[in-house]
Amino acid sequence: MAVSEESRKAFVEHIMLQVFDDQYIDRQEEKKILEEGVKKGLGVEEGLAIMRQTAQEKGLGLERDAEERTKDMLEAFANNDGKVDKKEFEDAMAIFKKHSKGKIHADEMKKRMKKMMVENGWKAKEGFFGKWFSAIEG
Repeated sequence: MAVSEESRKAFVEHIMLQVFDDQYIDRQEEKKILEEGVKKGLGVEEGLAIMRQTAQEKGLGLERDAEERTKDMLEAFANNDGKVDKKEFEDAMAIFKKHSKGKIHADEMKKRMKKMMVENGWKAKEGFFGKWFSAIEG
């Protein structure tokens, strides 16, 4: 179903109002924004596409995209030599921080990234003296 230009503009304005203070859309805000879009006749996929396009055009942070980029990076590192080393993990974390506009605390990012690795079966490369991955809580 095609979205009218008027409905699209109204939805974009709603998105901008929600991110007015911090230029960042976390998962909870994303759900609220999409619920509002559904009330106005948008489908979830349409709403998400508009939200992503708006985020890209306006330089907004979108938690979903930050996590996906980080996951893709960890996957590439894991597929390179079978393991993610500490520097690669830190490089992926820097991307996560950049795309989440610094809105997620470092400890929370580490937990989420560890969970991504465990869920996907990606191994960490830890040295005999440096158990950096094992030390991450979560």
